[in-house]
Amino acid sequence: MIKQAKPLSIIYNKKSGFHAANKDEVYEELVRILSDHDFEIQSFELGQEASFDTLMSKVFARHQDPDNLGVVVAAGGDGTLNAVAHRLMHTDIPMGILPLGTFNYVARVLNIPLDLIQAAQVIATGNNRQVHVAQINQHIYLNNASLGLYPLFIQKREFYNQKFGRFPLHAYTSGLDVLIRDRKELKLEIEVDHHIYPVKTPLIFFGNNQLQLADLNLQIAKDAEAGKVAGVVVAKSDKKTLFKILWQLIRGNIDNAPDVYSFAADEVTIHTQRKKMTVAVDGEIVEMKPPLKIRVQKQALKIRVPHDTASI
Repeated sequence: MIKQAKPLSIIYNKKSGFHAANKDEVYEELVRILSDHDFEIQSFELGQEASFDTLMSKVFARHQDPDNLGVVVAAGGDGTLNAVAHRLMHTDIPMGILPLGTFNYVARVLNIPLDLIQAAQVIATGNNRQVHVAQINQHIYLNNASLGLYPLFIQKREFYNQKFGRFPLHAYTSGLDVLIRDRKELKLEIEVDHHIYPVKTPLIFFGNNQLQLADLNLQIAKDAEAGKVAGVVVAKSDKKTLFKILWQLIRGNIDNAPDVYSFAADEVTIHTQRKKMTVAVDGEIVEMKPPLKIRVQKQALKIRVPHDTASI
């Protein structure tokens, strides 16, 4: 009896280096591995269609058989994973990951190897694990969402990346640059499980990835793992306080920084008089209309992971 081929769709970001000349041999090897496990592979480049909706319509057309759903693979960094995950939420189609980002926190928290060949082996033979997905208004975040100074960090980091190449050091260089030049303060009301707190803050940060939060020595890492909205708010915006925070951030000890408060809740709403807010969502900058509602959809996404790995 001939085995039925399983559909596997690879959605990749060309900017991440997938299909790059120096990765041709790696790409050929991972295709061989997946083919040997009876997957029928088709690749889809982000931007090749008129819209992402059109691209995903073509992808979903390959994964309609409930008895043979296959795998949809996101090959890229945080932005690529976020876009694909958003469309796969609340479906039975699992998402595979080929990590091609700078920090690869989603892959790392799930023990998915950063080596592409080993990651392909996980896609071919691993388990499906349901994970929590956080949401801010209509956008999701697998790692983090933030407003205030952090979106400025992202914009400045991308400037350094484009000029000098992608290195983790640029996350800190951009942070220092922003603190020297920009110290904008937001006047907000933060509603935490229906209790309202007025704040003036230069930065609010929400994390969904317990590994990233644990790397910062934040106690709310365990709350994110449990499916809570995990947040950090900075209560002062003077330059001295912000430089102390940056120093503790570099040391991975931000919980000990002055005037930094962490919290966890089932739901958080941010109210403001502003007509729109600039928010960084998994490294992408988006404009949102307030109020901003943040919650976690528990076990909303299936991801192909190694056997006996952690959950998020």
